[in-house]
Amino acid sequence: MDQGTDIALEDRTKLALTALRQILRSTENNSKAVMRETGLTPSQLVFMHLLEEAGEQTAGFIAGRMGITQATMTVLIHKLENLGIVRRRKGEHDRRQSWLSLTDHGRALLAIAPDGSNARFHQQFAALDGWEQLMLISALERVAAMLALPVVDEGQPIEPPPI
Repeated sequence: MDQGTDIALEDRTKLALTALRQILRSTENNSKAVMRETGLTPSQLVFMHLLEEAGEQTAGFIAGRMGITQATMTVLIHKLENLGIVRRRKGEHDRRQSWLSLTDHGRALLAIAPDGSNARFHQQFAALDGWEQLMLISALERVAAMLALPVVDEGQPIEPPPI
């Protein structure tokens, strides 16, 4: 490589790292806004949205949709149950199974929660052409691999940051 190529690569690396820092800062700011408005973490809010969307559901179903382990789901449920946000009901046919639903308090919190960066991203991502969506997914998966981060795969749950 000649010196001109090295400089161009260094500049592109700086641009890529700057973009990553902007993404992280945006995510962090969104998390703080959610906490200020609702007292909830983004993970708790995602759980609540999924439960509202699915109606009364099992913990395993929601854990699968979130891509988290059953152990992480249990901690999340306990916190939300203690806050009066989630109600747990034993199954009628199988007493070992628990059915979860939002309480009135949980639905009220969800109604005031800011849409945040996830909703903005979803809206703008959905507006892209299919090839652009696939290109972005591919690029983000490559970045995650470069940083040695696990990539969310429907069949492979990952552990989120602490709740």
